[in-house]
Amino acid sequence: MSEAESKEVEDLLRGCLKADREAQRKLYRHFYGYAMSISMRYTKDAEEARDVLNDGFLKVFTKLEKYDPSKPFKGWIRRIMINTALDNYRHNLKHYYLMDIESAEPEADNYSVEQKINYEYLISLVQALSPAYRAVFNLYAIDGHTHEEVAEILGISVGTSKSNLAKARANLRAKLQQSSVDEYRQHA
Repeated sequence: MSEAESKEVEDLLRGCLKADREAQRKLYRHFYGYAMSISMRYTKDAEEARDVLNDGFLKVFTKLEKYDPSKPFKGWIRRIMINTALDNYRHNLKHYYLMDIESAEPEADNYSVEQKINYEYLISLVQALSPAYRAVFNLYAIDGHTHEEVAEILGISVGTSKSNLAKARANLRAKLQQSSVDEYRQHA
């Protein structure tokens, strides 16, 4: 950032601290592209990115007195945008998993009717898991994350991740065994 640009940002920050709407508007416009590029990397589409961006700028304006002027403002705003995007992700986690499951179906049409029924049945079993078990199962078994990554993403301990996965697998196994018994009874 040039010295003139740095001076301009400092002036805008002083105005924002005084709740000057024009200074807020100019600061928003000045960092819009930068903040939007961060938001886009963490969201599913431009609409969600704009929501994250606006939530992030709201935090910027309401927490500006906590900014340390001895550090670069751009780094501070970057951290706020990333944290806001991660908060948005955590908040919408349950919706993302449902969308992931629905879109996980193979696109090829070369599956038999029986295979398609089996697939839909298995997905319904996963969807029937409790949200905590389903989240860990999807992240670990379907998306291939490690327990450490799952724990970090969901804000749980590694032990809880392992326990939830074991319980999810046990629930799925029990439901599959029960469906086998039910199927056997139908044909016996």
